[in-house]
Amino acid sequence: MHDTARESQLREEFNRWAEAGRGEEMEEHHLPIVEPTLALMDLQPADRVLDVGSGSGWLCRRIAGKVQGRVVGIDVSDGMVRRAQLASEGYSNLTFLQGRAEQIPWESGFFTKVISVESAYYWPDPWRGLAEIYRVLAPGGSACILINYYRDNTCCHQWGALLSVPTHLLSAAEWTGFFGEAGFAAVAHRRIPDNSPSPEVYTGRWFKDAEEMRKFKQEGALLMHGSKPHLRQPRPASPQPL
Repeated sequence: MHDTARESQLREEFNRWAEAGRGEEMEEHHLPIVEPTLALMDLQPADRVLDVGSGSGWLCRRIAGKVQGRVVGIDVSDGMVRRAQLASEGYSNLTFLQGRAEQIPWESGFFTKVISVESAYYWPDPWRGLAEIYRVLAPGGSACILINYYRDNTCCHQWGALLSVPTHLLSAAEWTGFFGEAGFAAVAHRRIPDNSPSPEVYTGRWFKDAEEMRKFKQEGALLMHGSKPHLRQPRPASPQPL
């Protein structure tokens, strides 16, 4: 499927999610893995932060309360962006824009931190998305990509057939390769377990039973991290003879 067709399909699907209030549900679902990630990001007051796939804006609002710098959320869904804007009117340092990972509507070298939660496997071209994140990062900045749907956790493989839009089921090694190809240095990954309580009986459609759900949460989300190297300083000129 062509990128523009996939973008339209994603926008329409997540507009339906917005109308159904599913963007707001994500805070409860994702907070157990997001809170440890925010701690690892070590946000500082002067940080300028981008959230790629910001949905209803719940994570941006949390970050905007921790930093004094600009916080920007982008989402492919104009419906999600409208809901995020309405819920964030009291924040002076917070901006939401419609956009996609492969073409981020912001200037190069601006952000000191980038985060994306449960968005990257929807991107039509993950490598281009990471290359764009690299572009908008300032030298020395870093990116954290948090992913629940990845090849190394077999308890989530069934999700692809249940979703209405195409997805990429990639391994940690494949994501590491994409980070490196995009230019990132110090690329690393780790697992972020979900320690929230699990039901005794599971009746949803994402897992076959409660035991599979518990195993999935114990395996944890995949957290990918990479940094944009500082600009190389020019070598001092050799002294010239008088």
